Amino acid sequence: MNAMTQYWFRPKRYGYGATPVTWQGWLLTLVMVAVIAGSVVAMNLFVDRSNLAAWLLWAACISAATWWFIQISRQRTDGAWHWRWGKRSGASGDGGQR
Repeated sequence: MNAMTQYWFRPKRYGYGATPVTWQGWLLTLVMVAVIAGSVVAMNLFVDRSNLAAWLLWAACISAATWWFIQISRQRTDGAWHWRWGKRSGASGDGGQR
């Protein structure tokens, strides 16, 4: 990313992934939650539960939306995604890692 890019997420202090830090990051996260919740409600209201093809299509669409969300989140994160054990203490030398 170039110097003018604004990051929407920051790496989590513990664990794997990122946390929204700007309104754009929160908006993207809320849109994703709304898409999933809305699709679950719609599927339960309008599709017969025994219609396997519809549920498989729904699962494929949710998987694609999740992939899209993760790709954008990773591109807009200030740093790499990897497992973190928290802030390094510096005094013990192990940084809290086990």
